[in-house]
Amino acid sequence: MSAPDPDEIATSDAELIEAFVNHLEHERRLSPNTVAAYRRDVEALAVFQTRSHVTLAEATHQSLRRFVAQQATRGYARASMARRVAAIRAFYRWAKARRRLGADPAAGLGRPKVASRLPSVLRPAEAAALTEAPVADRETEELSEVERAVILRDRAILELLYGSGLRVGEVCGLTVQRVDAPRGRVAVMGKGSKERDLPLSEFAVDAVGDYLAHGRAMMAPEGSAALFFNRRRKPMTTRDVRAMVQRYRERTMSDRRVTPHTLRHSFATHLLEGGADIRSVQELLGHASLATTQRYTHVSRGRLFSAYHQSHPRA
Repeated sequence: MSAPDPDEIATSDAELIEAFVNHLEHERRLSPNTVAAYRRDVEALAVFQTRSHVTLAEATHQSLRRFVAQQATRGYARASMARRVAAIRAFYRWAKARRRLGADPAAGLGRPKVASRLPSVLRPAEAAALTEAPVADRETEELSEVERAVILRDRAILELLYGSGLRVGEVCGLTVQRVDAPRGRVAVMGKGSKERDLPLSEFAVDAVGDYLAHGRAMMAPEGSAALFFNRRRKPMTTRDVRAMVQRYRERTMSDRRVTPHTLRHSFATHLLEGGADIRSVQELLGHASLATTQRYTHVSRGRLFSAYHQSHPRA
């Protein structure tokens, strides 16, 4: 989705959007990715309004519906359109509540229905093969010190994604001080700047410990508090982690689509299948709503039905 051109936005609209973004960042304390997405969505509407010689304050329910219809004709996915409508509704609710606008033209603006898709989940053996893939690389001869450090880093990240269910952004945001290997704990700053203290698996303790002892110093600039770095000695980005997971995925299961979030989904599903109660899983994942966590119960139930059909003689 291309970014709107700020030069096409009226000055009054730009100031209003900046105030809204400030509200999202400092009052609602949303994640930087969410804030950036909401900014793009409202700016896209502002450009649409400007081209019709209308400001955001002059929008009507009908003009907002025309904007949504335009998005559909441009081929945007339903999920993207639904988020865009959610951003617009949040913007106008905020503007009315702060008396920046007299009315809320987005009230009653319907969102496209998005099909509920069950998350992709790896089997335990597949997850183990993926997280242990960097181990084989360590046995390769003639590796440079930096290459060995990268292998240690990759193993540590994969263990955190699967062993503790971290979001990719949470992994990238880790600092050395947030990892307490002797206690088997990691402090994570999640969505909405909410911190949670999570357990580390024995595999993760070993992997992170090896990386800290033998790898991080080769990649970290002096004085940096970040835990993970790329080959350019910059803190790891979400794009870096996704590319790394893709690289190991191609080696271990070339026929599967796997992302960092797949490992988080697998973490939750395997906990539930192992007997963990759903409230505990909700806390570990950092979900604000139990309904979000309940998706994983459907995945587990699907596994049960699959096992029944494959194993029972009367199935």
